[in-house]
Amino acid sequence: MISLEGKNKFKRWLTLGSVGVFVGVWVLAAELHLDTLMNVLVALAAAGGAAGVTAWIYNRRASRKARKAEKEKQDREKQKPAEAKAAPIKSYGPEIDPIIAEGNRALSEMGRLYLSIKDPEVRRKINEIMRITDKITQDAIADPTDIPQIKKFMNYYLPTTIKLLNAYDRMSSQGIEGENLDKSMKSINDMLDAAIVAYKKRLDSLFENQALDIETDIEVMNTMLAREGLSGGKDFDI
Repeated sequence: MISLEGKNKFKRWLTLGSVGVFVGVWVLAAELHLDTLMNVLVALAAAGGAAGVTAWIYNRRASRKARKAEKEKQDREKQKPAEAKAAPIKSYGPEIDPIIAEGNRALSEMGRLYLSIKDPEVRRKINEIMRITDKITQDAIADPTDIPQIKKFMNYYLPTTIKLLNAYDRMSSQGIEGENLDKSMKSINDMLDAAIVAYKKRLDSLFENQALDIETDIEVMNTMLAREGLSGGKDFDI
């Protein structure tokens, strides 16, 4: 783009050129001994022509600069990476959506703690807790009848675990050893083992209804096969 200073400088240059043409024509008319009125008319005509030429040159130059600037802008736009469109958030209903959102927030926070905490043993336990938490969260979609149990898990067990992990992160970042720090950090580390066991039991309990349905389906299938003489003397088993 042409700067304001550049535009003013160019205008001044062209204006001076117009004035020069005007004066030159006036002097030429005087040398030729033309009458005063003729001098004025000729000078005015020359000045008008010079002004027209000035406007034409300026507009042409400005147009050329504008086209160049537009082309440079288009080239820059082509070089920019296409912005990824945000994927629409799928809704599973008013009861399930808050569970999914809360589960994602918890996983995000635990992921941050995983990166912040340096102890490899604690990080391994955090990773396992995250894996089980994700499965429990997704079960709300697979079996909405489990929502009451999942809500209880998310209202207490999950936030308490994250709270203790944050405390461990703060204490481990002190970079010093002390009786109280070491004792508290060990207690939290031991708690993570208990939490993993509890999380697994909670996840297993969520499949109780499905297990009963499977047993019922198998029992019905065995009965039908026996009735039709298709069981071959061996029933299905789980």
